[in-house]
Amino acid sequence: MNPLEKRIGHKFRNSLLLAEALTHPSLGHETQRHHFDNQRLEFLGDAVLQLVITEHLYTIFPREAEGKLTKLRSRLVSREALRAHAAKLELGHFLMMGRGEEACGGRERTSTLADAFEALLGAIYLDTNLETARRFVLTLAASDLAQLELEPIDINPKGHLQETLQAISPRSPVYELLSESGREHEKTFVVRVVWEGVALGEGVGRSKKQAETAAALEAMREKRWEGETTFECIQANQAASAESAPPP
Repeated sequence: MNPLEKRIGHKFRNSLLLAEALTHPSLGHETQRHHFDNQRLEFLGDAVLQLVITEHLYTIFPREAEGKLTKLRSRLVSREALRAHAAKLELGHFLMMGRGEEACGGRERTSTLADAFEALLGAIYLDTNLETARRFVLTLAASDLAQLELEPIDINPKGHLQETLQAISPRSPVYELLSESGREHEKTFVVRVVWEGVALGEGVGRSKKQAETAAALEAMREKRWEGETTFECIQANQAASAESAPPP
């Protein structure tokens, strides 16, 4: 457990809490023996996470109404966001689970990683206090929180970009991973968004999703689809599609 404790920056006084947080329910189901599992800690960690994120958003967005704050919180506590935090910690590597669950890809499953992250947070809270749990959450979520402050609150950049482009052509934009660098839990991703053969924008982030969002934001700012070159690509693609279509 020491490598994980180093990653999270906390040495557990009660090591059984950490063991419980890392025990998937499949272990007990498979062995037909009574094992504790991480479901109760997941329940607690979810409540701690909600409180920490809610309080932080309430503080940094003092003029926003409840509805907008709720949307922001939903983005930060989504299964995908929690999976990304768990991946930074390589949490899947440390989970104890049944062989069947592992063979089915359990260590990489989004729901499993998100649940384990919440359980780990619950364990940290019980082993220390709310302030320590708060620091743990806000440190991991720092880049996501910074991204929120850069984005218009009511805009989903990727969704907005797709709606805008599909009003011109039915083709959807494609996000291409250009590079990834850094250690496993501290990677930096560079992504480019391409549509109708034209590069519309590039973005950098600590996760692929964050880099894609940044690329979509740049595309929305630059609006390169309004150029003559893009319309030429659209016409060429439409002509090619018409030629390849089977006769009626």
